Amino acid sequence: MSDPILDPTFDPAARDRGGPAQPLLSVTGLVKHFGGKRSWRGGEAKGAVRAVDGVDFAIAKGETLGVVGESGCGKSTTARLVMQIIKPDAGEIVFDGEAVGSRALDLEAYRREVQMVFQDSYASLNPRLTVEDTIAFGPRVHGVPRREATGRAHDLLAKVGLEPGRFAGRYPHELSGGQRQRINIARALALQPRLVILDEAVSALDKSVEAQVLNLLLDLKAELGLTYMFISHDLNVVRFMADRVMVMYLGKVAEVGPSDVILQQPSHPYTGALLASMPSTDPDNRTLEAPLFGDPPNPIDPPSGCRFHTRCRHTSAICANVPPPLAAVRPSHEVACLMAQPGSGHPLAAPLRENAA
Repeated sequence: MSDPILDPTFDPAARDRGGPAQPLLSVTGLVKHFGGKRSWRGGEAKGAVRAVDGVDFAIAKGETLGVVGESGCGKSTTARLVMQIIKPDAGEIVFDGEAVGSRALDLEAYRREVQMVFQDSYASLNPRLTVEDTIAFGPRVHGVPRREATGRAHDLLAKVGLEPGRFAGRYPHELSGGQRQRINIARALALQPRLVILDEAVSALDKSVEAQVLNLLLDLKAELGLTYMFISHDLNVVRFMADRVMVMYLGKVAEVGPSDVILQQPSHPYTGALLASMPSTDPDNRTLEAPLFGDPPNPIDPPSGCRFHTRCRHTSAICANVPPPLAAVRPSHEVACLMAQPGSGHPLAAPLRENAA
């Protein structure tokens, strides 16, 4: 009997185990340090790069979570940890109520549920495989017969806007950048996943092709009931795609909440600086001073307290000593900044309200 997850007539909604209120993906305490030397006594490794250093977030079913931040903030490492391409040092990943790696959800089953589209559309394709074989490879590894896997590859080619008769037999070097990225999207959908991680999937494309691919992603999400984790440097693209936005800085989450709130009324100064750095075509809205000063700190030796305090215009003595927790400032909106937390001790923070007797 064939696996129902690989059955082309199977309804993806039938795999929903916990209902719409249960997050599709829940990540808690995710940590990944690279390199470093550990003494014979054990303990924490010295000189390690703290790529991801305690990240918590959740993605609801059917939504798009946009992940933004400067290069080196940990966005792509977080995506690879979620995808289990690299093993986390600590933390828990729960997919639809089941811990990843448990008996209920082993890595093989998890990979059928979660797929990824990479930034480099050429390097992520095998130059020796045709388009048809590239898309059919995943289903064949999971036990789908060759004929059925090939038929599914042709169907997905049509879904991403490439005529199977023209493109199925081509090799990656015979395709343009936009066509290769469509192939990568089709390959990611070949196992009928529920969550697709898009790591800078359109950053290497020119603007006209980028718009076509973004619209394609929205159409596929609506048609197939997908959930996206969308990583991008371009805040305009994130504004167009995302329902919620997570801002990362130096391996930690700085702010997370609804995209319309964060991209219009940010509560973290780093988010405000990112928005201020966006180019504008309005001659009356010129950037007269740099929104940020200094370079990002070394991830091997990050600053104490708030990691952003060395570049923040509103820094205070307490910022260098007290790490700000990720706390709610309004419904579904969390910020890791002492200014946004009443009674934190920051001069600009609101006073703590006393409870009524």
